[in-house]
Amino acid sequence: MHGIQPGMTEEKRKMSKLDFWYEFASTYSYLAAMRIEPLVKAAGVEVVWRPFLLGPIFKAQGWETSPFLVQEAKGKHMWRDLARLCEDAGLPPFRQPENFPARSLLAARVALALNARDRPAFSRAVYTAEFAEGEDIADRKIVAAILQKLGHDAHALLAKTEEKAVKNQLRANTEEAQRLGIFGAPSFVLESGEMFWGNDRLEQALAWAKRQS
Repeated sequence: MHGIQPGMTEEKRKMSKLDFWYEFASTYSYLAAMRIEPLVKAAGVEVVWRPFLLGPIFKAQGWETSPFLVQEAKGKHMWRDLARLCEDAGLPPFRQPENFPARSLLAARVALALNARDRPAFSRAVYTAEFAEGEDIADRKIVAAILQKLGHDAHALLAKTEEKAVKNQLRANTEEAQRLGIFGAPSFVLESGEMFWGNDRLEQALAWAKRQS
């Protein structure tokens, strides 16, 4: 337990934390990323954005690609489900990317090269480019344009993705996700270790987080 910091309010001291584990190739992580900020604010819960890679986790389960490709009927349903959910959420019409699952390594490294304050806006912009505009998020030019639009030094941040510290952080995030038992994205993990999987479990995760505050 950390000591109470001077000037910290009672509300701040009791704020629960929720780790939002997301993969840039994950369709349902897109929906969660677009919904989560106002929901956590209303619930009085702190959210920590934790990008990771699902590829190593899928391989450990014996899958070489997304289960939505392994199971054709499930994948076909997903695309229609996402179109409905985006419409219901007031998001731009969903666009199925040409490359699925996307190669998400670059976006994940950039997200970790950014500070925690800037990570959510970048993550939402990447998801929008991928699933609302049909862009290839593995393309450095696309990622650079996203960074520039957000007011960042794209050249410096893309260079930073080659640094050992950033690569190690992404590897550590992925390994931690495996230790936590995460098997898909999005996943929401409370400080108690309680885990919730799926965009449709976000509200339940927040209700449990408030219960534990």
